Amino acid sequence: MISLAVIFDIDGVLVDSYGPHFQSWRQLAGEFGCDFNESQFADSFGQTSREILAGNWPVKLSDEQIVAADLRKEYLYRQIIESHFPAMPGARELVRGLHSAGFALAVGSSGPKANVAVSLAGLGLGELFGAVVTGEDIIHGKPDPAVFLAAADRLGVSPALCAVVEDAPAGIQAAKRAGMTAIALTGTVSRDRLAAADLIVDSLDQLTRDRIAEAIRQRVAGIGK
Repeated sequence: MISLAVIFDIDGVLVDSYGPHFQSWRQLAGEFGCDFNESQFADSFGQTSREILAGNWPVKLSDEQIVAADLRKEYLYRQIIESHFPAMPGARELVRGLHSAGFALAVGSSGPKANVAVSLAGLGLGELFGAVVTGEDIIHGKPDPAVFLAAADRLGVSPALCAVVEDAPAGIQAAKRAGMTAIALTGTVSRDRLAAADLIVDSLDQLTRDRIAEAIRQRVAGIGK
């Protein structure tokens, strides 16, 4: 039997992290005496924290300041989610169901390793993932496809047989560039901004093993035409 794989983003897909991430960015901005508004935050989805601090931050920072600010921001974020863990509705059920059905599972996140570890611990599902790739394993964040290609490589599954579940346009673009089936979850951004995805759902409850397998099959069939 040919193995199929599902690669999950963490933020906004398995963890309802929008509020905690925005809160941690606002806290960090306050420490710099400036503001980081929700529009700036939304425009940064899919990027690593260091990419945001280098290119979309209200204050010009040196390389050393970027490193320190990055560590501080992620520390603030972990404090927030550790005090009240925000699992996405249906996340645990979907991951368990796919694992039981024989899908290979991976995490492909632009976030730091420590954040992903806290998230997997909060979900209680770490042992079900055959590969975990974080922002510390790659040079460029999404929309670069490196994080998803690395996950597929570690799973030993062809990119064409992988589906990616993402909530951000940059993540959808990265999945498409990787040659994978892109499944978009609405909620973080509007549906129209996710239009490039192969499949769009409004909740994880709408995803089943059969629906994901069919989306992969249709994409592979379409490539072969």
